[in-house]
Amino acid sequence: MPRGSKQSYTSKQKRQAKHIEESYEQRGVPEQEAKRRAWATENKLTGGGMKGNKTRH
Repeated sequence: MPRGSKQSYTSKQKRQAKHIEESYEQRGVPEQEAKRRAWATENKLTGGGMKGNKTRH
């Protein structure tokens, strides 16, 4: 999987990141920076994408 791929994320994580990104854009953050910050925030909240068949507790 190439670096930066969002393939391992759940649909809920992707949806949350999109909402976070839109919030940053409304505050005047440029699109690319908003996207970067949104995924950084999502990773911090959920611990990143699912890896293998591991479950989160």
